[in-house]
Amino acid sequence: MTKRHGYALLTAIIAMIMVLSAAIYVGVGFDDGAARDTMAGGRGPHNNPAAPASTGVWVGTWSTSPSGAEPGTETNGMAGRSVRNVVHAGVGGTAARVTLSNLYGQQPLSITHASIAVAATANNAAAAADTMRRLTFGGNPSVIVPPGQQVVSDAARLLIPHDTDILVTTYSPTPSGPVTYHPTARQISYTAEGDRTEDVTGVPYAAQTPAWRYLTAVDVLSNESEGTVVVIGDSLTDGVTSSMGENRRWTDALADRLRDRARGGSDGPRYSVVNQGISGNRLLAGGGGRPAGNPSGLNRFDRDVLGRTNVKAVVIALGVNDILRTPHQTDADKITDGMRELTERAHARGLRVIGATLMPFQGHRGYRPHLEATRQAVNAQIRSGDIFDDYVDFDEAVRDPYNPRRLNPLYDSGDHLHPSDRGYEQMAKKFDLDMLKGSAPAEL
Repeated sequence: MTKRHGYALLTAIIAMIMVLSAAIYVGVGFDDGAARDTMAGGRGPHNNPAAPASTGVWVGTWSTSPSGAEPGTETNGMAGRSVRNVVHAGVGGTAARVTLSNLYGQQPLSITHASIAVAATANNAAAAADTMRRLTFGGNPSVIVPPGQQVVSDAARLLIPHDTDILVTTYSPTPSGPVTYHPTARQISYTAEGDRTEDVTGVPYAAQTPAWRYLTAVDVLSNESEGTVVVIGDSLTDGVTSSMGENRRWTDALADRLRDRARGGSDGPRYSVVNQGISGNRLLAGGGGRPAGNPSGLNRFDRDVLGRTNVKAVVIALGVNDILRTPHQTDADKITDGMRELTERAHARGLRVIGATLMPFQGHRGYRPHLEATRQAVNAQIRSGDIFDDYVDFDEAVRDPYNPRRLNPLYDSGDHLHPSDRGYEQMAKKFDLDMLKGSAPAEL
């Protein structure tokens, strides 16, 4: 079945499995990713009806990095509206839990109703039949998220096939101030007036947004994956020029490759991939404010990488914006020192670290010859092997063979910095999956 397989079959498959499966569920542990404890819960239509008996480990199937407060929400937030985020499951599972963030809020965020469902079709606010589940938090249907904090829901029993869209909906009745969001989703999400949290039709969701609000992670209890690969990056990882709603970022293609290899019986790593890219992100310098908008890679690494679920390996794809954006960082050693610091912090957790060379950008409006010299110097240090456990040579994958300072026209989106869908696919093809295997060395 192709990557965007027929959603028309999804409802029938789920219904058949729900009928044939025993109404007993081996539940979940919340500390190390292993399935351990019995999951409690009722069997009503909105109280997490039983999924097939299963064991597995908790992994990230999707996540994003909160990067600022949404303009225009400073006073009322999303008061009186239901927010339906549409996200894509990289791997499947038999239960799910979500993380909601009020990182950039200035007052408590009151969520009185939340739900999760499998989407009926791609890029749609409607839910597949019999998949709507009410989310709880410590057994309660409502939760208050303090300013600057986040909450993780209880696990909901729900069969989520891989490579499908998930709907996560929240309702807040009262003003909460600035909305924590990720602006460059490359995916349309929705809002509706009033509490439409458990609406399955999608009809009330008339308002659209290209951003994700409040939601920062979806974890699943999975038999498909043994752990999570976290990619921290900038707009090249965020997929800013990839096709809207088609999941064509290079991390999506990498997730497909890992899943296809595992299904083929290979002994390669059985990992999910989560994308922690922020457009405009730098390794060394962050934006203003407290907390900082668009925080630096050094600032957000613990939260966005080490704080993800069951992490096994890290991919670091940062540094271009340090060079390209004003004030330009032209000291290659400062950039590579920052990379080494991230590697050391990951190694302290026993994580394997893969770095990425910096891709060319001649022809972009910010290009200057002396900036190219810095990029080349950073790449030379990455290739030397003394920064990361291994590296993927994205520069080699997408540069013009006749002018290595530029993107290959076959892979250029047109702005001479960001790849096209074909370019993102080429980046993922360049990634040697075997690099993800093994343990981190004590030191480089």
